[in-house]
Amino acid sequence: MASNLINILFVGAGSCLGGVSRYLLGKFLGYFWPDSFPWGTFIINIIGCFILGMIYGSLNKGYYMSSRLKLFLTVGFCGGFTTFSTFIHENFQLLQQGLPIQFTIYSAASFAVGLLFLYMGYHITRLI
Repeated sequence: MASNLINILFVGAGSCLGGVSRYLLGKFLGYFWPDSFPWGTFIINIIGCFILGMIYGSLNKGYYMSSRLKLFLTVGFCGGFTTFSTFIHENFQLLQQGLPIQFTIYSAASFAVGLLFLYMGYHITRLI
């Protein structure tokens, strides 16, 4: 039980740091690109994917990382910085496992259903 609580604290600390980093970097990037295209979010998502790739690449290469540091960096920091990096990683895993049909269904359905539910939530809230 104590081990699970410690893991939760590591994820929470990483999420806090990732979320604050996302906010600050988004504000900073907004000064350079204040137009209608969400450049800040786009750049943050790409950076998050790159960081996650570096972490998993290092682990795959045999570098040691404690399970708690891995939780802090991947689920915590990258998850707080951007959930897009986790989504991309899961798609990458499906491709690595040779599952192109599952990859296609997961990526297309996540985008389409996510956008649909955002739309529904937006309009339902406006009606209430």
